[in-house]
Amino acid sequence: MTLEISKLSNGLTVVSDPMTGIESAALGIWVDTGSRNEAPAQMGVSHMLEHMAFKGTATRSARQIAEEIEAVGGVLNAYTSREQTAFHARVLKEDVPLALDMIGDILTNPSFEPSELERERQVVLQELGQVRDTPDDIVFDHLQAAIFSGQPLGWSILGDEETVTAFDPAMLRSYMGSQYRTGGMTLIASGAVRHDEIVKLAQDKCGGLAQGAVPAPMAAQYAGGDFREVQDLEQAHLAYAFPGLSNSDPDYFVAQIYATALGGGTSSRLFQEVREKRGLCYSVYAFSNGFQDSGFLGLYVGTGEDEAAEISAVIAGEMEAIAGNLTEAEVARARAQLKVSLLMGMERPGTRAEQIAGQLFALGRVQTPAEIVAQLNDIDAAAVRRFAARVMQSGAPTIAAVGPVKKLESHSKFSGRFGSYADAAE
Repeated sequence: MTLEISKLSNGLTVVSDPMTGIESAALGIWVDTGSRNEAPAQMGVSHMLEHMAFKGTATRSARQIAEEIEAVGGVLNAYTSREQTAFHARVLKEDVPLALDMIGDILTNPSFEPSELERERQVVLQELGQVRDTPDDIVFDHLQAAIFSGQPLGWSILGDEETVTAFDPAMLRSYMGSQYRTGGMTLIASGAVRHDEIVKLAQDKCGGLAQGAVPAPMAAQYAGGDFREVQDLEQAHLAYAFPGLSNSDPDYFVAQIYATALGGGTSSRLFQEVREKRGLCYSVYAFSNGFQDSGFLGLYVGTGEDEAAEISAVIAGEMEAIAGNLTEAEVARARAQLKVSLLMGMERPGTRAEQIAGQLFALGRVQTPAEIVAQLNDIDAAAVRRFAARVMQSGAPTIAAVGPVKKLESHSKFSGRFGSYADAAE
């Protein structure tokens, strides 16, 4: 990985990541603002802006945007997360100027035509309904809301019917003017690209971006809690969370190895105990989710109504066991899974651009794959057991449950299984 980084006179950071032997490029602008930057009345506005980006500019209609990019076989897309919004494209190398022209256009000249906004409002309302009809999706919104109760980081990225219905062009322009500023924007191009050409294009196509810093979001604080919604479903969808680590924490990769060993594959503790030995579920997994200043360890299980009665105790038991007897062999398997995911991703321009954006946001610099592999290699079972013991000691579990969940163990009983664990033996 040979990166070149420049900063334009307007404050926009430009990163190029050339790759040899390929004929395409992935490029985009990542904005360091997302749903956690919103005020209560703005809930969902970041996501709406992402949608409206493709609904016309001062020079292109929505149809022209779609036709121009597809005329060269390219893909133009966007996404919103809780901390970032991205506008990105994948094209052949000769079409990089077109892709960057289009991205620059939608970020500097959006039309926010009222009729287009009204149509897209209906699309987002349909999206809200679709998510609520998908219990293994909505349970994570409920989990996030319980973890960060009363905080923007706990709000739904999509917003709700009340806020989405109230959006108007003036609100979109106001939010964009406040949050979409070059001090919090990074242009990244990976693949068949040259740095000097990308910088020249950026100066030409992105010179009209607003300058200045992005306002800092409200600080996050893990709160924890319990959410249960009884629904007439075939399965109970259960999500659990515990205090975790931010993306910049020195033990970030320790938490990733822990989550992988606990529930990251078919050889993991949870998969083997909960599914293979006991047959209590079809789907079970664990993950470590980090943010700028907070994070959580999460688990998900999809199980039956009767099986839900014993699942919490089994999960707590496996978490206690892994804190005491995790082996070096298990750490080696988890490490291998993370390495493969990292290195395979480095073969794809789009994934490389995503990784660069995430690392710049979290760390202020880009780690090479060799650096990350070295960090992973330095982690042994003792370090992971210490982290596992911290999770057991936290005594602050969060539960979100949707479906036939009346038999699920109470939050107080589940909480009682944590908070008094002794340090793991070295």
